[in-house]
Amino acid sequence: MTQPISRFPLVDDFASLPDDVRERILAVQEKAGFIPNVFLMLAHRPDEFRAFFAYHDALMERESDSLTKAEKEMIVVAVSADHGCLYCVVAHGAILRILAKDPLIADQIAVNYHTAGLSERQRAMLDFALHLAAQRGVLDDAWQARLEKMGFTQSDIWDIGAIAALFGLSNRLVSMARTPPNDEFYLLGRVPRAAAN
Repeated sequence: MTQPISRFPLVDDFASLPDDVRERILAVQEKAGFIPNVFLMLAHRPDEFRAFFAYHDALMERESDSLTKAEKEMIVVAVSADHGCLYCVVAHGAILRILAKDPLIADQIAVNYHTAGLSERQRAMLDFALHLAAQRGVLDDAWQARLEKMGFTQSDIWDIGAIAALFGLSNRLVSMARTPPNDEFYLLGRVPRAAAN
């Protein structure tokens, strides 16, 4: 039996969606080969769909001073693992494996990033993300000095914190809706794409 995508209403007819929401979903489907369940879960509330993905893109797609796209995904995986969000660990773990070209890194970070093959700088980044997301910490002088010593700029520090915060929201929404990860995510970045299809 297939698990439902959401405990909340789903849009029955794509044609009834606002054009921009429908086009975004179809563009993701064309690129990925499937529609990630989170898009379907959020589509019943178009204004929130737009707001969530606008902020997601503003953080995750922009060029940071020194954070790579893979490092941004490390933050998502670490925070999501701490929050117990299977969907985000699996989906963003797949993205991380692809960006890092490493089939093991996402699982290592999800289980215990302290023992993963990360640099001291990346560990400090994840320490700070979890300090904010899990321990309800703040950016004080000691944290700022530690992060700046690792080469992070103020803009990078904002990005780390904002990504941790956004995925706190995402983790809670997906967990509330009980949205499962798509089966396709499990193999992405582990096996060659042709073999995964």
